[in-house]
Formats: sequence, structure tokens, C-alpha cells
Amino acid sequence: MELSCKSEYAILALLEMAIHYESCEPMQIRQIAAQQNIPDRYLEQLLATLRRGGIVKSQRGSKGGYLLAREPWKISILDILECLEGLDVRISEEDTNNLKSVDSSIVDEIWQEARQAANAVLQKHSLQDLCEKRDSRRQLDIMYYI
Repeated sequence: MELSCKSEYAILALLEMAIHYESCEPMQIRQIAAQQNIPDRYLEQLLATLRRGGIVKSQRGSKGGYLLAREPWKISILDILECLEGLDVRISEEDTNNLKSVDSSIVDEIWQEARQAANAVLQKHSLQDLCEKRDSRRQLDIMYYI
């Protein structure tokens, strides 16, 4: 299991938006891209996908841009990955009901267990958690250099 570049960029962009959530000011693509070192055009496509998935909303006008559609503590990392990857990464019952060989069934059981564990971790962590971890790490960096 590996985090795709698309997902990593999207999570970084959403983290930037979560950091500025309290200001209620929309963030422009070039602003987010500059802060997180993400190509503008690629970010534009990612934000469009996230908007269709209900993770962000857009605001038009001279002061327009993108905002989180929900509070950062209500957006899990699993929500983001499901929106971006275009498939349900949760385990479906259909997968477990197929007639398979004993060997194949054993492998599938282990894989499903791994997916359940990964999903539990991704569901447990929200954008708010990432903001808090970021802040605590920055505090440690500041304290280290003083």
C-alpha cells in the first residue's frame, strides 16, 4: 500500500486549508500551491475532484477561492482517499462471498484484515489531527533551534 502523488498533494492542500479554516477566508489555488509546492494546474484538477466529492467548496468572485466544506475534524483521511481514488477502499461483502480455492481464501482473509487495519487508522485521523501534529512538530523545531 502506497500513497499516490495525487493523494499526497490533495492532503497537503487540504492541510493548508485546514490551517486557515478559522479565518473563513477562501484560499486561492496559487496561494495553496505556493505554500505546499504543488503545481497550479494539477492542484486545480485535484480541487475540482474534491469539490465534486463534497470535501471542499468553491466561492466565486474577486475574493473567491476554495474552502473546506466541513470542519477539519469531520474530514477523515479515509474520506479524502475515497474521494480521490474513485473507488471504495472499504471492504465489500461481495468480495468475501465468492467461491474460491482454500489458498486464495486464506490470502484474501489476510488482505482484508490488512485493509481493515489501514482503514481504521485512516478513519481515525482527521485534517484537524494533522494540523495539531504539524503545530506540535513546529514547536519542537523552534525549541530545538533556540
